[in-house]
Amino acid sequence: MSSANFDDKCPFCLIVKGTIPSFQVYETEHSLAFLDISPVSEGHTQVIPKYHAKTLGDLPDEYLRDILPAVKKVALATGVEQYNVIQNNGKMAFQASLSCTAKHQPNEQEGLILTVGQNWPQTKPEKEVLAATLAKMKAKI
Repeated sequence: MSSANFDDKCPFCLIVKGTIPSFQVYETEHSLAFLDISPVSEGHTQVIPKYHAKTLGDLPDEYLRDILPAVKKVALATGVEQYNVIQNNGKMAFQASLSCTAKHQPNEQEGLILTVGQNWPQTKPEKEVLAATLAKMKAKI
């Protein structure tokens, strides 16, 4: 990640740089996928471009071409047949951070229920649980 597209205050940029540790599921030249540390369900993964951008409109095309195939690999690695792929652009669209991410959230029990003003139904699994999920997903990629 060059300094032109890096923000040292952005946690996603720091994850790409390796300053913040993560459970990396998949990586390409332009994208990085890692387990969410507060998942909605097992396999909840953040798939981010290795380019700091506030919205999809700010991303160069080579990053856009790369990210959706990465999301597909991660989705298939979870082993679930029904899942959400979410990408929010701007505060009114519920973008929580000033960075462009695609969140893969498998949830086959009851589905993902989105309510305006309500927080995501997140969990806080132990690192060992995340490591086990990571191993299962990596074995399928």
